[in-house]
Amino acid sequence: MRGEAVVEDIESATVRTVAWRLLPLVFLLYLLSLIDRVNLGFAALTMNKDLGLTAYTYSLGVAAFFFGYIPCEVPSNLLLERIGARRWIGRIAITWGLAASAMALVSGERSFLLVRFLLGTAEAGLFPGMLLYLTYWFPRGYRARVNAALVLAIPASGALGAPLATSLLELNGTLGLAGWKWLFLLEGIPTIVLGFVVLRLLTDRPANATWLTPESRAWLAATMQRERASVEAAHSQLSIRRGLVDPRVLLLCITYFGFGSISYCMGYFLPLIVKGWGFSNFAVGWVVAVPSLVGIFAMISGSYFADRIEDKRPLLSALLVLCAVGWIGMGFYATSAWALIAVTLVEIGIGIARPMFWTVPPMFLSGAAMAGAIAMISVFANFGGIVGPVVIGWLKTTTNSFSGGLYYVACCALVSAIAIVALRTAPRAARLPRRGG
Repeated sequence: MRGEAVVEDIESATVRTVAWRLLPLVFLLYLLSLIDRVNLGFAALTMNKDLGLTAYTYSLGVAAFFFGYIPCEVPSNLLLERIGARRWIGRIAITWGLAASAMALVSGERSFLLVRFLLGTAEAGLFPGMLLYLTYWFPRGYRARVNAALVLAIPASGALGAPLATSLLELNGTLGLAGWKWLFLLEGIPTIVLGFVVLRLLTDRPANATWLTPESRAWLAATMQRERASVEAAHSQLSIRRGLVDPRVLLLCITYFGFGSISYCMGYFLPLIVKGWGFSNFAVGWVVAVPSLVGIFAMISGSYFADRIEDKRPLLSALLVLCAVGWIGMGFYATSAWALIAVTLVEIGIGIARPMFWTVPPMFLSGAAMAGAIAMISVFANFGGIVGPVVIGWLKTTTNSFSGGLYYVACCALVSAIAIVALRTAPRAARLPRRGG
């Protein structure tokens, strides 16, 4: 009994130390990436008029980011697995910060599309890379909570980034620069600085963690190796190619297409929808922040519950149905502030579902196969980020209403709900022994 108590003490102390060392840094990285990515939706409040962009042309700029991002996603994660997270994630942060600040130099449609493309190329691999990185450090019983600490940046980027973005727009005319130029410039520079911090502080693997005690380092390395061996024994170690074409991975890709459609369409078009209700540019940021705050609470509370569920598919499906209901409500009340209730439903559903979703791939994948699969699944979210905004922008231009595009996103959420229920093999791995949950 005493021996078990000692092991539990080491486990608790180790996980706590690792969490305080790594999670603030990866959270801040992802938060800045989201702010640098979706601040376009707030810049569009004045930028579109200055550059002469239609809703459709603007949506092409949204898509241009993903045309640079998607081809580099899987190679980026494989490079991270090979050369280490510290150097690769540091490189990503520095180059994407430079590209984000370069948006301030955009002067027309062509330069707008080009810089958006370069931003996507620079940032490719950050999110799946950090998801992969966290699987090196945290046992399975903690992963929903750990994933929540990362993806908490998504609602936080709305709660913090929205008021910040619209406040920066108020700098319009300062030193002769438009407000949207200040927005891009001042939100890109901190990312460059953080990239150099990553190069200094991030540790690649538990074996290199000199900031852990020898007992903690040994326990963590042994635990992660044991879990990896258990997964490979239950499912066999897949090659990179087999991991990418595994039917379970393909179902997760379909599911995450819906996640991407929900998140990106919300980020890029909610500010424009709220602006249509008659709010000032400054007020738009504060209105958008309210549902995001609810999403933060839902994500934090839901992740603790999720780590105690073996078969997460029914709850994941139900949460995606809730998102679909929210998008239908947004479409029905698109011209009214009542749509905020529907937006809040979406934030609750996606907030709880996202960290739960990313506990599934490590149940049947490991090593390079997991690195490639996580990146490919993330790619499908970015396909959602291409198709969804283009559909919404095209329908807004042709029908003068956002409603049709919002109903499209609701359909994507329903398809994702069906796909996750169809995933029948992964839960077998969830019955493996685990600790800390």
